Amino acid sequence: MKRKIILLCCLLALAACADREAEQRAAVAAQAAANETAAAELATQYDSALTAQNWEMARIHGAALLAQYPQTQAATQVEQTFADTKAKAEEVREQNRLSSLWNYAQVTAGKGIQRSAMIYSKEPVDVDGAGPRTVQLVFRDHPEWKRSAYLVLQAGDFRCPGGCKVKLVADGAAAKSMAAWRPDTDEAIAMFITDHKALWKLVRKTRAVAIEFPVKGGGTRTAVFETGGLNAEHMPGWD
Repeated sequence: MKRKIILLCCLLALAACADREAEQRAAVAAQAAANETAAAELATQYDSALTAQNWEMARIHGAALLAQYPQTQAATQVEQTFADTKAKAEEVREQNRLSSLWNYAQVTAGKGIQRSAMIYSKEPVDVDGAGPRTVQLVFRDHPEWKRSAYLVLQAGDFRCPGGCKVKLVADGAAAKSMAAWRPDTDEAIAMFITDHKALWKLVRKTRAVAIEFPVKGGGTRTAVFETGGLNAEHMPGWD
């Protein structure tokens, strides 16, 4: 009798173990199915963002899918295009950053409207030994003075008696020289680039332009401008 009781207990224990294993397998299967469903929803959002060419949103959905549901079928599919999506999203972010560096203005001037596109140098420049300050590059379209391009200093001064030269390096290419001149006035510390058309064309097709200019204190200084985000719509007729 005792032996039968022991055997019955063993059978009950085995049955309980089998039930727990079955429950665990069922739970794992249910979780896997839930993961596949959630991953499929993210994949749908990812694909919709790709179709709309919203690369940043696609990157967000794709990254969430791969991080949360890496073992799903949807993850396998998304992984095939995700590297390209990330690269495009990064390109868009960089272009937006470059675009934000430019400032545009429209003001009434005389009998018309003056339009300007302005950008500050990537890093401040010390032109007079008093400490680094930003340099500004300006394209201006004035109803009376017409079109021009010039550099503006916050302090110090240019050295350009009777005219001078500036050197430009666009995206690391060979340096180009351009004629420049400083107005005979103390109202603003500005130096004009004579061929504003050539400078505009150069800026429009480059991501960064370094401009080397002579300073009153002696020697030259170089200001780098991240120009790749210039929006020509704000300066009609310049292209």
